[in-house]
Amino acid sequence: MSPATPSHKTTDPGNHRTDLIGRFAQHKVAANLLMMIMLLAGAVSLMKLNTQFLPNFEPDFITVRVVWPGAPAEDVSKSIVTPLEQELRNLDHVKEMRSTSSRSSAVIVLEYYEGTNMGLALDQVKEFVDSVRNLPSDSERPVISKVSLNEEVATLILSTEGSLDELRPLAFQFERALLDRGVAKVKFTGLPEQEIAIQVHTDKINDLKMSLPQIGQQVRNSSQDIPAGTSGKSEVAKELRSTEQRRDEDGFKELAIINKSTGTRLRLDDIADVERRHKDNQVEVFYKDRPAVLMSVLRTQSTDTLVAAEILRTWLDDTLSTLPPSISLDTYDERYELIEDRINLLIRNGISGLILVIAILFIFLNGRVAFWVAVGIPISFMGTLAVLYMVGGSINMVSLFALIMALGIIVDDAIVVGEDALTHYAKGENPLRAAEGGARRMFVPVMSSSLTTISAFLPLMLISGIIGNILFDIPLVIICVIIASLIESFLILPGHLHHSFQKKFKVVEPGSYRDKLDKGFNHFRDNIFRPMAEKSIRNRGATLMLALCILVVSVSLITTGRIKSDFF
Repeated sequence: MSPATPSHKTTDPGNHRTDLIGRFAQHKVAANLLMMIMLLAGAVSLMKLNTQFLPNFEPDFITVRVVWPGAPAEDVSKSIVTPLEQELRNLDHVKEMRSTSSRSSAVIVLEYYEGTNMGLALDQVKEFVDSVRNLPSDSERPVISKVSLNEEVATLILSTEGSLDELRPLAFQFERALLDRGVAKVKFTGLPEQEIAIQVHTDKINDLKMSLPQIGQQVRNSSQDIPAGTSGKSEVAKELRSTEQRRDEDGFKELAIINKSTGTRLRLDDIADVERRHKDNQVEVFYKDRPAVLMSVLRTQSTDTLVAAEILRTWLDDTLSTLPPSISLDTYDERYELIEDRINLLIRNGISGLILVIAILFIFLNGRVAFWVAVGIPISFMGTLAVLYMVGGSINMVSLFALIMALGIIVDDAIVVGEDALTHYAKGENPLRAAEGGARRMFVPVMSSSLTTISAFLPLMLISGIIGNILFDIPLVIICVIIASLIESFLILPGHLHHSFQKKFKVVEPGSYRDKLDKGFNHFRDNIFRPMAEKSIRNRGATLMLALCILVVSVSLITTGRIKSDFF
């Protein structure tokens, strides 16, 4: 409560300790210096912390992909998947192996136990796959890759009133523009992959007296880039290379085909139809009954989502005005807006909570004490960001949720320290002794309360798998908040309380609003709350049974389905 003018001795009757709490309480500059360090460290960390949708984590998956053009799924399974699986069974630390065989391709997914060194695992998979020698000769080389997550920032819908082919050059043009501005990656959906189709006439095959595989082998041999050694020596040496790889229809039409029986030289265009066409079974996208292409703007783990979003917005402002009337470009699934909304929610909650806390503190505590307790909120918050940056955290949907929960934790420690110090000062203690004593007396209960909170959230750190990686940020942020709150409450606050107590407090005039409020609160405390507390202590059994009954009711509400649960 806000005391009347306290009577206290102006001299310190005893020696003060020279421990960490005592030094910060006695020193005039130490508390302010530590406060400025926390504020500056938090501001710098806020600029450097990465903003993203979900926390960073490395998936423990490796994929092996093999393409065998034209082969049915049964042959792919028998000739590719089975030999590879037999070899990959001997890998270390593999939790599960799954395979999918489809027409012309096979995919094997290896899931590893958490904590496995994925770099070494990737090298081992490459070594084992290279040892498989009996794969079909016309299948492509296996592609081995570690699964990496590229988070979506937003999706663009590029649509047209004409045909889908009109969007292909425009989509690649937009991709280059976004990449040049700093976007990490753009993924297309609904843009069919293309192939060069060579269809040889049956009568031409009979005239040439060559089989279709022989013609295909000639095309393959003629269309490739081949190193041809070097020319010159030392500094003037230059590498020679034959660049005969054909990349369009006209290039393939000009390829020479040799009739081995007669030795005549023909163009491929003379015996076959060459055309560029879409591959079979491609995804098609329509938007408002118009052909469309989805352009997913992605970020890497080191890219800031809000920075990528700003690049995207600027590019859209520059591009939309240049589009022809038949082409439209719309945004969809803007995930960065969810992050911005959560940050705004945190700011609104923080400001409104700070106002409520200040109002309540000024009602029940002295004005100066209430001020320094309230100042502890932004100090602890900035300290939390500094600790979060040092441990490698980020600002994401999960950590922001934890910060919103932690707003109440930040102020509790400072309240109990400030209230205890004010109470002893009102009883006549020296300002320094009261400030030091409040911190020391509250150190054990506050520390035990903090450890209890940490122990409640700690099990979330033990959850494994992808869900565990996502939820890990909740206990991480809570622990950072507690560390920052303890530093503020026991090192910064006592010094500020010491100097506040040295100044004269305003006398509460009898009959004033503050005097009536104090008397009303004292009446509630002494005549209602204290008797109830004494009764609960005298009747321990009844108090314990009441707590158990409340616990049973809470559990039954969940087990009976009265309270529904959803994961998200």
